[in-house]
Formats: sequence, C-alpha cells, structure tokens
Amino acid sequence: MSPSALPLGDPAPPDGRLPPSAAVDSAARDLGVYVHVPFCRVRCGYCDFNTYTATELRGARQVDYADEALQEVRLARQVLDDLGAESRTLSTVFFGGGTPTLLPAQDLARMLAGVRDQFGLSENAEVTTEANPDSVDARYLQDLADAGFTRVSFGMQSAVPHVLSTLERTHDPARIPDVVSAARDAGLSVSLDLIYGTPGESLDDWKRSLEHALRQNPDHLSAYALIVEDGTKLARQIRRGEVAIPDDDLEADMYEVAESTLAAEGFSWYEVSNWARTPDERSRHNRAYWTGQDWWGVGPGAHSHVGGVRWWNVKHPAAYAARLADATSPAAGRETLDSETRRIERILLETRIREGLSTRVLSASGRTAVAELIADELVNAEAALRGRIVLTVKGRLLADAVVRRLTD
Repeated sequence: MSPSALPLGDPAPPDGRLPPSAAVDSAARDLGVYVHVPFCRVRCGYCDFNTYTATELRGARQVDYADEALQEVRLARQVLDDLGAESRTLSTVFFGGGTPTLLPAQDLARMLAGVRDQFGLSENAEVTTEANPDSVDARYLQDLADAGFTRVSFGMQSAVPHVLSTLERTHDPARIPDVVSAARDAGLSVSLDLIYGTPGESLDDWKRSLEHALRQNPDHLSAYALIVEDGTKLARQIRRGEVAIPDDDLEADMYEVAESTLAAEGFSWYEVSNWARTPDERSRHNRAYWTGQDWWGVGPGAHSHVGGVRWWNVKHPAAYAARLADATSPAAGRETLDSETRRIERILLETRIREGLSTRVLSASGRTAVAELIADELVNAEAALRGRIVLTVKGRLLADAVVRRLTD
C-alpha cells in the first residue's frame, strides 16, 4: 500500500522562496515547527499516513534522517529570513509520524537542538513527541525531557485486545500504565490518543478503553472516529466482506459516551476530538492549525503554512534526501490561498473549537442559517446571541453538515 497522494498545486520554486504576501501581518501570528518522522515497524491496516517500514525505504536510511531533517531546518531559517517576515521564536514544536520514537532519543534531541538554534523557543514553549507505548522506556523518556521535550502523546488507541488486533496495533495495553508513569517521573505532560468505531468494537469495549485511559490520569485525551481511507488494507478487507463497515450510529453513541464520561472526570472539550483537564493542557500546536497560525513542516510529505501560502514536500524519504543533498527545496508543490478560500477554511476549522467562530465571518446566507442550526440543536443559542458559533454535542457529531449549511 502506498500512502495517500499529495494534493495538486502549483510548482514550488527550487530554492523554496515564498511570495512577499506571506510576510503580511506575520508578527500577529504564532510560528511553530512540525517534524515528520516517517518510520514505522509495521504498517497498521487503517493507516494512510506517509510512513515507511524498513523494507519500503529503498534508498534511504533511518540513521541518516536526523541530519537530513536538520538540512531542511536550516533551509527554513534562510527562506523566512529572505522573506523579510517579522522574526519570531517558536511557540510549539511537534514530532509526529510515523513513530518518532523509533529513532534514538539522541536523534530527536539533536533535531530539537537544531530547531532551537535556528529559531529559538519562546518561554514555556510546548515541545511534543508522539510515541507508541512499546517504543519507549523510562531512560528514553528521561532523555527526551532532558533535551527539552515537555509533552508526550501516546498512541494507546484501545485497551481491548481484539480491537487492537483489528487495527493491527502491536502494543500490549497492559504497558500503558508503565509508560505513563515513566513519562510522569521524567516531568513530561501526558496525552493519550484513542480511536473508536473499529469494526467489531462494541459500546462496552469503548467504555472499557475510556476507563483504562482515565485510570492513567492523563492531562489530555484525544478520541478520533475511525475513518476508512481508500487504498488501505482495512478498506480492502471491508470491500471483500472480511470485516464489517463501521456503524455511524454506533460511532455517534460512542462519541456521546466519551463526552459524558470525560466531563464527569473533569475533562473539557476544546476541539471536536480533543479534551483536556485545564486550558494549559490543551495542545497548543494543534490549536495553531485550527486558528490559521504559521508552521513549517519538516520531513517527507510534511505540509507547511505561512501567511496564506501552503506547500508540501516530496513523499519518499529517498527523494527528500536527494533534494536536500542537491541544495534544493524538498517542496513538491504549493498553493496561495485567496481571501474566499481562507474565509471558508476559517469557518471549517473554527467551528470545531470551543471558542467557536465569530458570526462576522459569515455571509448573509450563513448568518441566516444560524437560526436553523439553533432550532436543530446543533449550535449553542446563548453563544450565538454573543456573536459566536459554538457547537453542541449533537453539532460536534454533525460538524461537517454544520459547515455546509454555514457556507452554502
């Protein structure tokens, strides 16, 4: 299986130079860095991320990756300097994948040090890595904390063995308490990622996973509905009738159970699929995506956004390394968003967060639709009176339908 295709767009210049428009109002936006580590031990059947197992690398090596990523970090600094944008230290750094923790902790530390050297980190910057529970131990987590990481997001997914088996996740759920405890001892904030709606998963299975996650006393929890992506092994299994199609009604029930269970334990939702114990424990890096801030995505297939210009890198690690070795930007294509596209994207993203969306962003027809959405119990009426579109629990379940009605 090959990961999902890159979007279509305009050619990106070989030097990565950005148009002057990307510098406009840059001082008003936060800047973050995302580092994509595209390696996994095995490919999970549901996943279409840009990741590669050892047998799929063909011309690239994991041991070289930190040096290659640091080349792009230096390129990023040069491009932003040439742009003439306001100099900004980083508010967030996020290592995702793949499985970043397949690399030695020293490699992650070295990449973070390079990012810090080129950009600087703001006071109390959030520095996160994703990790599989079976890819770290106490020493590894302490090394990350010593290097300046502040947060770890564990891919728990489920506490139920048959659900993990369907997802082709290899970790033992009994290991979750051990790695969470080790992260705490290292001084790291802890997030747990869950998936619901896996074929064969019952409501009781989902409750069991939520309860297991809550026993770990995490600071943050994400719960994502399983999406069956075209081209994945899971999609082929469903097409052949080997596993059942996920049940939309059951997924809705699971979401409502998550909301009520987490609220009872002191968690508040702040984005459709994300909950935190306190505002300080919300993922600031992900919030930057939802609120149109700037970020540079480092690595094969990584996406970036600066001042309304969005671009994406070549996908394969070998092609990525070759571009950088040739002193060429790894960007494969890009697009410059016009004002209407940026407005629509703002509606799409800001309706998903707890602060909601200002009604001033809506067109006349969109403002008219708000009354209908209130009547359908999709939008909070009290918030709407204050000029904000804030979704109810039912609205969060139907977020895409809400956006369609606001943008028709």
